[in-house]
Amino acid sequence: MQIWVGLGNPGAKYARHRHNIGFMAIDAIGDDHNFPPEKSQFKGLARVGVINGQKILLLKPSTFMNESGQSVQAAMSFYKVPLENITVFHDELDIDPGKFRIKIGGGIAGHNGLRSIKQHCGNEFRRVRMGIGHPGHKDRVSGYVLSDFAKSEHELRDDMINGSARYADLLAEGKADLFQTRVSEYINDRQ
Repeated sequence: MQIWVGLGNPGAKYARHRHNIGFMAIDAIGDDHNFPPEKSQFKGLARVGVINGQKILLLKPSTFMNESGQSVQAAMSFYKVPLENITVFHDELDIDPGKFRIKIGGGIAGHNGLRSIKQHCGNEFRRVRMGIGHPGHKDRVSGYVLSDFAKSEHELRDDMINGSARYADLLAEGKADLFQTRVSEYINDRQ
């Protein structure tokens, strides 16, 4: 089994925020691959389904960003899933809007959701880094990530989300590099 986590904050107030792009990606993947409706589980909302023969738990922590690790740890413990089978979709300030990168481990760059997962579960999990760009000064970061995408960013946001769903089979098969390449090509082709 694999656990794919989308980071975000629960509630309609936060639904379209930049910080919630992980939730958006997880929703699109579940919808595109006909996963059943969400259930409250593991201090979050969970959907279990199959992509290319691989059982996948899609998880959106309901603990708010700063405590996401509690939800991930609960799911990992229940299913006895090792850290290398965890993939986290999240917003990334240090990548330009519409750019898409994958890595395993590394620093957290001030991302409180990643910090919480690292504290509760360890650091060597796969990260799907969805670029939202930087507001220019660190004092503006909180307001920036906790605001809706600008209208001019909607197409790039949607392309990252839809590309993630379209090529999720590659990620399920363990072809993370090819997944990154295909999603990036999808984004570029749509521009």
